[in-house]
Amino acid sequence: MKILFVNASPHGEASHGYGLALEMIRTLGKSAQVSVVERDLASQPLPPITQDYARAITSRDPDASRFDVSEPLVGEIEATDALIINTPMHNFTVPAALKLWIDYVLRIHRTFAATPEGKVGLMRDRPAFVIVGSGGFHSGEHARQQDFLTPYLRYALGSIGLKSLHFVLLEGLVRGDEAVTDALRSAREEIARHALFGSGDAITL
Repeated sequence: MKILFVNASPHGEASHGYGLALEMIRTLGKSAQVSVVERDLASQPLPPITQDYARAITSRDPDASRFDVSEPLVGEIEATDALIINTPMHNFTVPAALKLWIDYVLRIHRTFAATPEGKVGLMRDRPAFVIVGSGGFHSGEHARQQDFLTPYLRYALGSIGLKSLHFVLLEGLVRGDEAVTDALRSAREEIARHALFGSGDAITL
């Protein structure tokens, strides 16, 4: 099994979501041979979109060299069987680092086709898990803020063919150790219910 792990948390390995992603990878490694490609968007940020790239994606005869950033990112998705994204919620939506990754992998004629009915994904579907870390609550009875991240990612990734999207929410992370423990326990139970993890028991280190 090949896994693409995309990290968008500026906290890196100190991120609770980052640690949870590693737990998921280790759990999968217990029942299958696993290889991992990690794309750390925080420690190795992508370059901003340039005018040359913008021209290339709208050209009928684009200069392929302008896709030198985009093409490897698309290839990383194509080569994997499952995708894990760890991201914080920044100001109700995705952080800039993850948005830039999305801007590179959503590419007309390469990962989606434009049709009269809208965008049609050109990539094979595969399980995709999005771990979302937030200081407050944006779901359930304790929600005190809007969530534009999950619907946006569902639509954006669905546009290239990734429909099997599963959100794992780590909420209330600024409310102390007990809140963090509760969030991680709930997340592990949610992940364990997915068929990819098989047993139905919460994942453990």
